[in-house]
Amino acid sequence: MVAQPADPPTLTASRVDPAELRAFVSDVFQSIEVPPTDADLIADSLVAADEWGHQSHGVLRLPWYLERLRTGAMRPVADPTPVVDTGAMLILDGHDGIGQVLTERARIEAVSRAKKHGVGLVGVRNSNHFGTAMYFTRRAAADGCAAILTTNASPAMAPWGGREKRLGTNPWSIAAPYGDKVVVVDIANTAVARGKIYLARQKGEPIPENWALTQEGARTTDAAEAVHGVILPMAEHKGYAITFMMDVLSGALTGSAVGTQVHGPYEPDKRSGAGHMFIAIDVDTATDVTAYDERVATLVDEVKAVPLAHGQSEVFYPGEIEDRAAAAVVAAGGLLLPEQTVEDLRRVGLEQNVSPIA
Repeated sequence: MVAQPADPPTLTASRVDPAELRAFVSDVFQSIEVPPTDADLIADSLVAADEWGHQSHGVLRLPWYLERLRTGAMRPVADPTPVVDTGAMLILDGHDGIGQVLTERARIEAVSRAKKHGVGLVGVRNSNHFGTAMYFTRRAAADGCAAILTTNASPAMAPWGGREKRLGTNPWSIAAPYGDKVVVVDIANTAVARGKIYLARQKGEPIPENWALTQEGARTTDAAEAVHGVILPMAEHKGYAITFMMDVLSGALTGSAVGTQVHGPYEPDKRSGAGHMFIAIDVDTATDVTAYDERVATLVDEVKAVPLAHGQSEVFYPGEIEDRAAAAVVAAGGLLLPEQTVEDLRRVGLEQNVSPIA
């Protein structure tokens, strides 16, 4: 996999200490009656996305979550209840709780059941946006499991050949242990995650012309037009077909909303209806762990040693870019956030009577 670090900081950025940012975000959530442990989890998931270089899924989203909590579209206290429990499989009703909290519950249950049965499958209905999918699959991998996480999302993509939104980006992540590291992929089925278009609009930057269509069906480089238009699928018809099937797994199979019935974090007053599916496979049950690690290491060595294409300086294994980005944040002494994001956080702090970040 040849890739470049995501979301490079612009010159109009401010450096923020990640620990202080986590504390601030947690305090904001607690100020609106989210339990402290849950607030810490949500804050950690958002800041981790920024550390990995994915600002589109980081603290940029805090004001959107806050508005949904204020309107009651999302509930501050998650209280999931079992709908189906067969041992290896569990379906939970999230009752409009915060997506990160419900997905962490799904991860814990899926891993626990995988340790007992070899595989654990947990579906969640009536949830909300959960941030970055790899945040949770990485945790499962650290517990010795290969993991798959799928979700549906509010409409952003037209079916291939159409020009009106009918399906979400419906992202998914797969992670697996790799010694003391993790190999992991986290992708939306669109040409780009919708949050990256919001980020470009916030930075005042153009977007590539293969990202989105206007409402009239024409390609655009204007992020503001793209927000109200249609995001193109990755790999043309293939991306459309994958996103359709992710809605089947995440929504139809869990008993949650599907298609245009799902609402996103950008809508402050509508119940989300998002559904998720978390599958964990215990590596130690499936195979000899030492031999497994050797096989994954062979894969990594082979892709890293490949002759480079013109214009490329290195090949990365899945998840390596994010690990390097997080290490670079430590080395640099803080996160670079766009000035608009910093201003939004300061405004939120004042509104919630929480001491603002420096």
